[in-house]
Amino acid sequence: MKEFANILKYARPYTKSIIFAFTCLILTSMISLALPLIVRNMINAVVVLKNSDLLNSLTRDLVIIILFQAAFAITHNYILGFIGHRVTADFRIELFSHIQSLSLRFFQSRRVGEILSRMSSDITVIQNALVSIPVAVLRQTITLLGALAIIFYLNWKLTGLILLVLPPLMLFARIFGKRLRNLSEKVQDKIAQALVVLEEVASSIKIVKSYTREPYEKKRFENEIESAFEQSVGKVRISSSFGPLILGLTFLVSTILIWYGGQQVMQGTTTPGELAAFFLYALIMAGPIGTFVKIYTQLQETLGAMRRVNEILDIKPLVNSPENPVKLTSLKGHVCFSEVIFGYEADTPVLNNISFDIRPGKTVALIGPSGAGKSTIVQLLLRFFDPQSGKIQIDGDDLKSLDLESYLSQVALVPQETLLFGGTIRENILYGKLDATDTEMIEASKSANAHEFIVEFSNGYDTLVGEKGAKLSGGERQRIAIARALLKNPKVLVLDEATSALDNQSEMLIQEALEKLMVGRTTFIIAHRLSTVHNADKIIVLDKGSVVESGTHKELMENEGLYHHLYTMRLIEAESPSEASV
Repeated sequence: MKEFANILKYARPYTKSIIFAFTCLILTSMISLALPLIVRNMINAVVVLKNSDLLNSLTRDLVIIILFQAAFAITHNYILGFIGHRVTADFRIELFSHIQSLSLRFFQSRRVGEILSRMSSDITVIQNALVSIPVAVLRQTITLLGALAIIFYLNWKLTGLILLVLPPLMLFARIFGKRLRNLSEKVQDKIAQALVVLEEVASSIKIVKSYTREPYEKKRFENEIESAFEQSVGKVRISSSFGPLILGLTFLVSTILIWYGGQQVMQGTTTPGELAAFFLYALIMAGPIGTFVKIYTQLQETLGAMRRVNEILDIKPLVNSPENPVKLTSLKGHVCFSEVIFGYEADTPVLNNISFDIRPGKTVALIGPSGAGKSTIVQLLLRFFDPQSGKIQIDGDDLKSLDLESYLSQVALVPQETLLFGGTIRENILYGKLDATDTEMIEASKSANAHEFIVEFSNGYDTLVGEKGAKLSGGERQRIAIARALLKNPKVLVLDEATSALDNQSEMLIQEALEKLMVGRTTFIIAHRLSTVHNADKIIVLDKGSVVESGTHKELMENEGLYHHLYTMRLIEAESPSEASV
């Protein structure tokens, strides 16, 4: 079962416990096989021997055996159930960790609802299989083979009639199982699509409500659910038709067995007790046969779920640390791009021969029309992607040669749209440095001009911010993001239009916080507002993925190139130099 290789490796630490549990399971199954023989002797003691003492002795033995069976059953059920859930929990954690490790390109090509479906419903199917299938297979195998051997010993002629039923059952199971697997995969895919709709609506609920598109979104969700329902009905149609077929065959064979066995009792070739025992074993055999059919169909469903999960596990991160990475203990912040070419699609370059050199502690502003490549440069700097050609160097080392964790631990991003985690203000600020003290956190908040509004909340730093920080204003969210970056104390800072769409008062407070944040750090600024770029040490002007000019504000204005044009056309907000705060 190569499909389960990724998950079964987590069972290795519990090998001894699994062996002990299976031992208890074997004992439970063997005791079950012995019970009809005791019942046979009890019936013969009553009907044939009419021996009361023997009946009492056999009854006592039966009670003791049943108690032992219950103890063994409880033991193996608990151990195997515990291990099954533990293995699944570890597998979920690995899948989550793997998803986090994947490159940004993966998340751009997959929708969140689809990922959630793999993480939840698919693994739930796998979990149910891990907990139930191993126990059922071993128990029913022992029961079936043991019961078959015993009834063959008791009456080989009647056993032959039972064996006639097995080939058609196996054929039915194979045909039905294949169809069920295909339908199960389709159901899971449709449910994933429904989750995609749910996730999109939940994350864009303001737009949905403002455009009164609730009926439209309901229809979209309804279409996906109805499609899943239709596939589920197909599953039900297959599984529901199999049961009656098995039941019909069972009754048919039972009728023949009763007739033929009754003839043998009347002819004196077998005893009533032996016939009763035979029927008990025949019923015992019917259980494993039906169970194997269910296991087969469940296994087909599980294989479909496992295939969907393995599809993600088989994806390799496009961006990784090399085998022997250079670990940065103290980043200086010297950034150099050399003839960098990059495109999100290999044949469609977004950046063309980008080259620039930024000394440590300097501030560089990336300016240009929408789509010029500003954000792409930042994403390459953060190594969300690697360029197709050219080189990016950090403190003289190729970015690809660096230990990614040690590098990014010294880089901070303050994005344009600040999305906070749905916990407390404290948790969001401490995200920059998990082991920071309260004093450090408060100092960072004060520097970010956030402390004053935070303490006005009744719960202060323990105030819940709501989903993605929905309970806070845009300016408040941005100042918390700046406090988080200050607490991280990065050497390289990226400000992605950090003051866009803010009112003047909020912008003033944030500009003041950004000034403190940028001191002594290599800073990259993406902005359209002149106030955030006017005093930059270097302004790089981009157009259609190329650097068309660079220099200070004064030099670029004197050149009367694209920067001058953008400035005069007010695509960059015009402010006097005295009003610029950066």
